[in-house]
Amino acid sequence: MANSEAKTARAEWGTRFGFLMAMIGGVVGAGNIWRFPYIMGENGGGAFILAFFTLMIVLAVPGLMAEVALGRYASKGVIGAFRDITGPGGLVGFGVVVVLVNIALMSYYSPVVGWTLYYAVHSLLFTFTTPAFEAETFMNGLFANSTLLIGLHTVVMGSIAAILLLGIRKGIERIVVYAVPALVVSLFIMMIRGLTLPGATDGIAFAFTVDWAYLTYSSTWIEALGQALFSTGLGWGIALTVGSYLREYDDVPLGGGVFTAIGDSSIGILASLAIFPVVFAVDGVEPDAGAGLAFVSLVQVFPEIPLGGLVGIVFFVGFFLATFTSGVVITEVSVTTVYEETRFTRPQTIFGVCGLIWVAGLPSAYSVDILDYVDFVVGSWGLPLATLSIITAIGWIMGPERLRLLVVNRNAGIHIGSWWDPVIKYVVPAVMLFIMGYYAYDQFGSPEMIGGVVILITFPLVSYAIMSVADRDQTDYDAERAPVSGGDD
Repeated sequence: MANSEAKTARAEWGTRFGFLMAMIGGVVGAGNIWRFPYIMGENGGGAFILAFFTLMIVLAVPGLMAEVALGRYASKGVIGAFRDITGPGGLVGFGVVVVLVNIALMSYYSPVVGWTLYYAVHSLLFTFTTPAFEAETFMNGLFANSTLLIGLHTVVMGSIAAILLLGIRKGIERIVVYAVPALVVSLFIMMIRGLTLPGATDGIAFAFTVDWAYLTYSSTWIEALGQALFSTGLGWGIALTVGSYLREYDDVPLGGGVFTAIGDSSIGILASLAIFPVVFAVDGVEPDAGAGLAFVSLVQVFPEIPLGGLVGIVFFVGFFLATFTSGVVITEVSVTTVYEETRFTRPQTIFGVCGLIWVAGLPSAYSVDILDYVDFVVGSWGLPLATLSIITAIGWIMGPERLRLLVVNRNAGIHIGSWWDPVIKYVVPAVMLFIMGYYAYDQFGSPEMIGGVVILITFPLVSYAIMSVADRDQTDYDAERAPVSGGDD
């Protein structure tokens, strides 16, 4: 359907704080509170933290700067930004890869947001402080009720669509500036109480004692890579999309790179400090309990805390808002891109994208086992593929020096030197390819590796084919939809 409205000026973040909270709100959520502690527990505790922080410094910080800068440079969604670099044609498929991975990630992230919604509602009902409450039975009952899980998934995607209909400032920015601080406060409360429990020192020792053997396992590094990308949003298109709404004088290196990486890592560690002391203080809960760790261990401490029911409300409402805001920003990546690349209105685009994610997420909503498998395959293979697409376009087609001089250091409080250029061009892709190759060699023939190979082959081929056809008449299409006003952004 043709859109007769001329698309003029793009929206912008109203404040720098709004931009920073959008970055943090987009990447901080279930990845930090749900995924980080249990992945850490399954991969040696302190050894995983060491691998994770190494990859954060080497990959995430420079990569986030690059992705935010690309968004500001193009002032467009993912596909439009790639077209500005590569020109029209099949190579724009690099951007389609990012969108496909984004939709795949959101398809199983939405059911997880549904879990947090369910727990938030029950915290308001003071369920967790009733005398007969059993945390593991409660969680298993939720996971066994497929109808309820699909219903929660539906509510989440419907709510995300409603927020996106309000726009950037009135919708996304208005919610993230409250949700992220609320989460941090609730985690501090949980951490302080957890550190006073018997066995807390064992939890701290598990979290920070390094078992060096784990650093030789390919699974530790592929999980650390997936977590670094999952928790920072590098490769999701989040940083690119958020960066495309930057104002002229906002700071890319400080806000888009350093602040986001430090804030994201800090909340992941804070969540671990809130969870692992409780795990070691409560009998029958293991640190490698898997995806249900946060939903079992945390709720068991509420009856032991003065006003524990109120603390439970603070935590789970904050947890839900954090995961929900992540879902909103993640979905906006695809909405922005599809809206700019098609003739649909923004409301039509929102309903179409949210509907597609809802359908794609039904298997993960129906079965937690399917969700776990999709999480590993997409998180460990799809995300690196999307990240490599962005880094390759910047490092080998546009050129990192050009982006650094034109955008990264513009109005920057931290000057980025020429060292950044080879890091983006050589170091980031080399490290990622080595980790992926090491795991593929070590786990040859496993279901997880086979699923990863399917993504690595099909996503680029499908994306290249789509853009080879779609961009044949791109010049005429751009002329038809050219903005009325003549900006130079």
